[in-house]
Amino acid sequence: MNLDITQIIFIAVALIAGLGIGFAIAAPILRKSIEGKGSLKIKEAEIEAEKVKNEKILQAEKKIMQLKSEHEVYVNEKNKNVINLESKARQKEQQMAQKLEQTQRKEKELETLRSNLTAQMETIEKKKSDLDKAHQKQVQQLEVISGISAEEAKSQLVESLKAEAKTDAMQFINQAMDEARLTASKEAKKIVIQTIQRAPTEHAIENSVTVFHIEGDDMKGRIIGREGRNIRALEALTGVEIIVDDTPEAIILSCFDPVRREIARLSLHQLVGDGRIHPARIEEIVEKTKRQIDDEIAEIGKRTTIDLGIHGLPAELIRLIGRMKYRSSYGQNLLQHSREVANLCSLMAAEFGLNPKIAKRAGLLHDIGKVFEEELELPHAIAGMKLAEKLKEKPEICNAIGAHHDEVEMTSLYSPIVQICDAISGARPGARREVHQQYIQRLKDLESLALSNNGVEKAFAIQAGRELRVIVSAEKISDKDAEILSFDIANKIQTEMTYPGQVKVTVIRETRAVNIAK
Repeated sequence: MNLDITQIIFIAVALIAGLGIGFAIAAPILRKSIEGKGSLKIKEAEIEAEKVKNEKILQAEKKIMQLKSEHEVYVNEKNKNVINLESKARQKEQQMAQKLEQTQRKEKELETLRSNLTAQMETIEKKKSDLDKAHQKQVQQLEVISGISAEEAKSQLVESLKAEAKTDAMQFINQAMDEARLTASKEAKKIVIQTIQRAPTEHAIENSVTVFHIEGDDMKGRIIGREGRNIRALEALTGVEIIVDDTPEAIILSCFDPVRREIARLSLHQLVGDGRIHPARIEEIVEKTKRQIDDEIAEIGKRTTIDLGIHGLPAELIRLIGRMKYRSSYGQNLLQHSREVANLCSLMAAEFGLNPKIAKRAGLLHDIGKVFEEELELPHAIAGMKLAEKLKEKPEICNAIGAHHDEVEMTSLYSPIVQICDAISGARPGARREVHQQYIQRLKDLESLALSNNGVEKAFAIQAGRELRVIVSAEKISDKDAEILSFDIANKIQTEMTYPGQVKVTVIRETRAVNIAK
């Protein structure tokens, strides 16, 4: 069915009007329902708010009461503190008042004492002036009576006292000198004799030859080796001449240096006992023996210092003391000589009232310059003194070492004691041989002359100085240079030295090629 526009509009207006009328009728009903429910909610909210308000008021009242009680406690404590402080302040005021009162009382007492002292001082000054006047009056009266002034009398008295004192002093000095002249020689002889008697010793002259005994003559051939290679190796390594002659069951070791002789003797002893004698074994045994001798030297030095009661010596000095066993001074064993001088110095220092330990130390070290391994151009006393100074020995000991042959000035009483005891030890019958020492010095000079040339590694004077064997470096010296060196050394010996007979110079140049199979 077809509807026109007017109908449609009418229907729409009717619908709208119906909706408006329906809403107008339903709105009051809805509003009443909503207002009823809202009033209930509001009342419930008001009741709840009232409850919360009451609770908060109660909590606030409780908090206020708590804060009030705490404040009252705090105020009470503060009041107590204030009361205590006030009481202390009152006590302080009372104490200060008492002290002030005491101070005022003491000031009054001091003032009274001051016034009394002033009065006494015035009285003393008055009495002093009266005494001075009386003294002046007496001096004037004495000057009138004697006819001279007080100053003149004083000078005369002083001069007379000076003359009298000088006379007494001269008489005392003359009397002391006379007594010293009478007793000095006697006392000195007494001290020296007592010292010598209290330190007896034995003396043994060191020789330059050692005899090595073997069980059979067949061992001589093994020691010599094929074409003499064993004996040459042993001589080259030790610097000792080994003499194999017709002497039955004996080999002679000849060398002026006892250390070298001892190394050769011990090495031979081990080689003979072992039975294996060839150059490589000889070199091994010699090196081992050298280390043993070094250890023995250190042990001898330690034992010597312990026996003498000398402590605190440096290790270098102890080793040099041990080397003294293998040195001689004019044929006298240097270690025995030094021990004897140390004991003599100790006894003599005790007689003079000096420190025996310092004297004993100086006596033991006085010849320490003789045992240096290298040759020095300085006298042995100066060399020993410089070594002692380097090792921080006491000045008295250093001076005693350097002055015992008058090379330096003596600065302490220990120096003449060491010098005297050194002379006493050397002056014993049979203690020294001048010729032996000169012979040793000549051999040392031969070796030193050879060692002064470039390329020379070792030099050994053998056959009592009749032969000089010189070992040179193969890298520095050629075969032709070796011939020239031998000629030069022979010319130097001929022009610079005095010696009996002839000196044969042998230059040895050896080249070694060493490899190790691994």
